[in-house]
Amino acid sequence: MSKSFYSQENVPEINIEESAEVFLEEYSDDFEEAFFEALKQKGIENYDRAINLFLECKRLDSENIVVDHELAKAYYENKKYNLARDYGVAALISEPENNWYLNTLVETLEKQGSSIEDLEMGIFTDNLKLQGNLALIYYKKEKYEDALVILKKLKKTTFLDDLAAKINDSIEKRDKNSQKTSFTATVTNTSEGTASLNGYKGRIDGLIRTKNHMILKQVAAEAVESFPSQPYFYYAQGYAFNKTGKHRDAIEVLEASLDYLVGDISLANKIYTELSEAYNGINNSVKANMYLRKVKAGF
Repeated sequence: MSKSFYSQENVPEINIEESAEVFLEEYSDDFEEAFFEALKQKGIENYDRAINLFLECKRLDSENIVVDHELAKAYYENKKYNLARDYGVAALISEPENNWYLNTLVETLEKQGSSIEDLEMGIFTDNLKLQGNLALIYYKKEKYEDALVILKKLKKTTFLDDLAAKINDSIEKRDKNSQKTSFTATVTNTSEGTASLNGYKGRIDGLIRTKNHMILKQVAAEAVESFPSQPYFYYAQGYAFNKTGKHRDAIEVLEASLDYLVGDISLANKIYTELSEAYNGINNSVKANMYLRKVKAGF
């Protein structure tokens, strides 16, 4: 069991076209044509067209699990979260130990303010591998307490013991950083309020240095709301989203920052770098490279 968890955590990037070619070997020309075109349309963010093509694939093969998962991802990108959830559930029920299917469903449910534990799915309580995968996903999202709740219910293995140790260590570091940040904020308060422009900048700089990404998200969000024309605060929020795996949220915030960016090449470089990382996080290499090329050397 532990080896399989490690292998999923270190899975190399999959070449979509190569894996698709293997997957399509047994399918008709019509299915193959529709499937590749759907992947292409999804890649250029034409999600309506991609969905229609995946639905055509579904018509040609109603039992195809891969198509269910692709529909879940396409509906997610199109912000149709109920449909994304339904197809995501169908894919996971068919392959409950598939980590990618689980991750897609978790992302979708988070957008709805829900979690997989809220679903009445027998496979969640029956499948220990799925629960272990979920604990690992929560750990990567820095949802440490949620991960520990799951781990406490599972039979101990070497990997799960190691994961629990990493989670407890991360919680300890987070709490220590939080205490340091609170002390820094108290000292700053003696000279100026933390709700001021410079106060927010000081707090955010400290949170970035200490890598306290969860609190950084909160403070940056407050700063953006209080000073909506300051691009640095958008950058800080986008940076925090990236570091906690919220790449789509990062893209939305970081691209908004560009509307207020004037003449600050150093900050522009930071924003473009984070945008490149965010687009890489959602496997959009075209836009990732586009923003990376915008970074100017020497600043």
